[in-house]
Amino acid sequence: MQYGLAPGALDENIDVQSEEMLVNMGPQHPSTHGVLRVVLRTDGEMVLEAVPHLGYLHRCKEKIAENLAYYQYIGYTDRLDYLAAMNNNHAWAMAVEKLADIEVPLRAEYIRIIAVELNRIASHLVSFGTYGLDMGAFTPFLYAFREREYILDLFEQLCGARLTLSYINVGGVTWDLPPLFLEKLTEFLDYFEPKIDEYNDLLTFNHIFVKRTANVGVTSKEQCIRYALSGPMIRGSGIPLDLRKDRPYSIYPNLEFDVCVGEGLKGTLGDCWDRYYVKMLEMKQCIRILRQCIKQVPAGPFRAKLPRNMKVPPGEVYAEYENPRGHLGFYIESQGGAVPYRVKIRGPSFVNLAITSELCRNVLLADVPAIIGSIDIVMGEVDR
Repeated sequence: MQYGLAPGALDENIDVQSEEMLVNMGPQHPSTHGVLRVVLRTDGEMVLEAVPHLGYLHRCKEKIAENLAYYQYIGYTDRLDYLAAMNNNHAWAMAVEKLADIEVPLRAEYIRIIAVELNRIASHLVSFGTYGLDMGAFTPFLYAFREREYILDLFEQLCGARLTLSYINVGGVTWDLPPLFLEKLTEFLDYFEPKIDEYNDLLTFNHIFVKRTANVGVTSKEQCIRYALSGPMIRGSGIPLDLRKDRPYSIYPNLEFDVCVGEGLKGTLGDCWDRYYVKMLEMKQCIRILRQCIKQVPAGPFRAKLPRNMKVPPGEVYAEYENPRGHLGFYIESQGGAVPYRVKIRGPSFVNLAITSELCRNVLLADVPAIIGSIDIVMGEVDR
């Protein structure tokens, strides 16, 4: 402080200069949800630019598909979005069935939807728990994983696995529902439904959490369309895009449920809080779908009869699917035979991540984990 200058007064003649610095966030970082490296260009506490660097988990999944029989690739789809293995299985099976013109028994379709909607809840629970952890709240993480354990126990009864499941296969499912499974599922739903309100009291409407997420990382409707966003990312901005309603597949036309969208309840429409809250609302809709499936599931075969060495006629297909994180697409080209000629995967996490640079511009350093956490990426799907 210069002599003669009153304490607290600003001397306009002082030339304050700051220096930009590059900061690596990741690839091993607790707030990146996988091996994602984001290079931040910072000026003090302000982030001027954020550039994602990918490829730390690349495993050549598309090339592997071109060297395996259609049914053998199911186990590899588990490792895409490894928090939603059932959904990946279902998407691949649907693409192959569309290409080979395979009719799936009605009971198998109901069992599939029970499995994928349970997995959607489990996936959203991980998102809710880890997002709270990113914002400094440890307790929601414990609560979320406690409830998720019940779902993993149900999966274990269903197929013997808990994470990478390989349960939904081409033509149906691997095994029928075990005895008393639907009763145990109903018991879980009765237990879990009031827990969502408990989560909302604990974290969703917590004053500190709202301050950290409301009006942060705002994504406009125009940006959503320009970046081809999907899932909770686009619904959080008020666009009711859900393939289960817009281009219904499987038995979804027989089921009643609402498409959950952001409403700008705590801040600007399309902010981090809206994207988070859409998932909380979706868990209630999943419960609603599961209760209908329990009542409607018919008797009959759980798998179509297919030849052991199934051959797919020449042709190409693109099948898109509503994954917990957005639109998962499989493009398959067949030149005849038991092995696909070409496979291309549209990973929703990969597409949604493209907006990171735009959202993380001119924000505080502490806002970056809030923004990346709200995009809700899984790196197995990003890198493939």
